[in-house]
Amino acid sequence: MATGRNNKLVGATGEYLVAAELSRRGLIATTFTGNVPHYDIIASDESGRHVAVQVKASSGPSWQFSNISLYCDIKFDGKKQIVGEKKRCPVRHLMMVFVRIDEEGNDDFYILPWVRFRNMLVAHHKAYLEKHNGIRPKKWDSLHSAIQEKDLGPFRDKWETIEKILK
Repeated sequence: MATGRNNKLVGATGEYLVAAELSRRGLIATTFTGNVPHYDIIASDESGRHVAVQVKASSGPSWQFSNISLYCDIKFDGKKQIVGEKKRCPVRHLMMVFVRIDEEGNDDFYILPWVRFRNMLVAHHKAYLEKHNGIRPKKWDSLHSAIQEKDLGPFRDKWETIEKILK
């Protein structure tokens, strides 16, 4: 059962795993332990170029998002949700790293630009709503959304995505 403490531990573990992997790749990575809006790590190369990284960690095969309206406008027509314009990236060149934490240490990393992730999440949300005629079945006003590990497959271990931004 997921608890607040367990969720905090999963999040912190994910941030440290990503920082360690970035360091292994020659970058200085500083974590902020959730104290900075929009990103969790700043990674910098030897020339001082840097990139902001948002980490999403999970011990299961999906990542949950409580508020899709952080990624797109949502309007209601009665109980029907209408997906509007996509939101702008809150930080220039923001990168996302999703970590699936494995109890045995065989962790998986998925790396992609925030904009690419936003597009994927919004598309999944729209598709879900279309299956239900725009009305969420259990709680019509819920803004919950999720992404599955299988959807992130093409981004597995794409650390070069971060490295390219720094060039």
